[in-house]
Amino acid sequence: GLIRSNDRTPRINKAMKIRSATPDDFPQWLALWNANNLGQFNEAVTTQTWMRILDADAPVHALVAEDKGELVGMVQYILHPTTGSLSDVCYMQDVFVTPERRKQGIARKMITELGRIGSREKWSRIYWLAESNNEAAQALYKTLGQKVNFTLHIMPLGN
Repeated sequence: GLIRSNDRTPRINKAMKIRSATPDDFPQWLALWNANNLGQFNEAVTTQTWMRILDADAPVHALVAEDKGELVGMVQYILHPTTGSLSDVCYMQDVFVTPERRKQGIARKMITELGRIGSREKWSRIYWLAESNNEAAQALYKTLGQKVNFTLHIMPLGN
């Protein structure tokens, strides 16, 4: 279970594994995916996302947090070239932990593992977006990355 250190930072069970998603993960991944999407379900998008995750040649990947056979978290990420570096960059997307397992360090462990992968594979950086009013995410991300003050603009194209 949960072990607390002197600094009161929650620590997760040492048996927790952070690993790449596999084909057998689909039923549990789907539950996480649906919860993350707040009930907005598009079967075609879900199917395509899962197919991309499993395709070794696609730029979309997923890590999952597994505790005693149960998936309790996921993070999807997209690798792509950028004009600012010779190395690929990683867009971290869909960081999600089941509500009953939040505040146990699971998201931090998944992101830390993503950072290890990126260092090993020589990515230039990892970047992500988070809603400014998501206090829990903002508190975590402040400790993991540098905040830049850009605004996000979206031009819907109807596709």
